[in-house]
Amino acid sequence: MKLARTLRLDVSDQNVFENPAASGEWAISGGFEFSNWQPSELTGKAKQAFSNGWYSVESAGRASFVGVTSITENELETLRRTLAQTFVEIYGAPDIDAAYPVACEEIQQMSEMCEDFEDNTLLMVSRELTETGVEETYRSRAPESASLEAFAVHGSYD
Repeated sequence: MKLARTLRLDVSDQNVFENPAASGEWAISGGFEFSNWQPSELTGKAKQAFSNGWYSVESAGRASFVGVTSITENELETLRRTLAQTFVEIYGAPDIDAAYPVACEEIQQMSEMCEDFEDNTLLMVSRELTETGVEETYRSRAPESASLEAFAVHGSYD
């Protein structure tokens, strides 16, 4: 089974997200967080998280990039329980029993998307708020076509 881990290719996530995810955390789309938002709420770092931030299950942080990789059944079950607990503690789910199936569904959707890609494929998300809700689109870079030069910031210390 596959899922995605957050990647930090430079320091930009630290500057653009209120809560940047550390590199290597398990990630899902996280569009659910914005399902009841209004356009007036999409400003500053919240807008950046909405526009292109993946959601880290472990820290509830955001990352611009994720990479596809394998996940074990034990890791998967831990993530399901972690996300369900987050739904209770942060997003107002009434209890774990109500939150668990929703957490499973969110993680399953991400897993199904990742199954279509080779390990180490980079994924990016873009969101728009439409009249019918949040619309997400995804882009990918295959491992052999994702060169460091495409993402690295070059410069000097002078």
